[in-house]
Amino acid sequence: MQASEIQKRFTHLQQSIEQASQTCRTDATLPKDLVECVDELDQQSASAKKVTTSNDQDRTRHWVDDLERIGDSAEKACERAANVNAGTKKAVSSVHAELSDLKKQLH
Repeated sequence: MQASEIQKRFTHLQQSIEQASQTCRTDATLPKDLVECVDELDQQSASAKKVTTSNDQDRTRHWVDDLERIGDSAEKACERAANVNAGTKKAVSSVHAELSDLKKQLH
């Protein structure tokens, strides 16, 4: 995958994570583990620029692997919770799907 394509995907991914984070912040009834996972995704995605400009493919893969694991945890927390609205489920599921797809393309 070309560096420019990776940068484009990361930019879109950051936007998706930010959307999921905003969605979670507006719902005080969400389970703590879900909110923590989405917050962690948001914090970790902030380092995307450093990772993508490093041109270190191993570092990039490792970073995406870590994010995908967090996204998986968020999606599982979403599935376990009974009171998660459709918008939140969609946002979390979308982030996880993007991360999984990017992970497959990088490996």
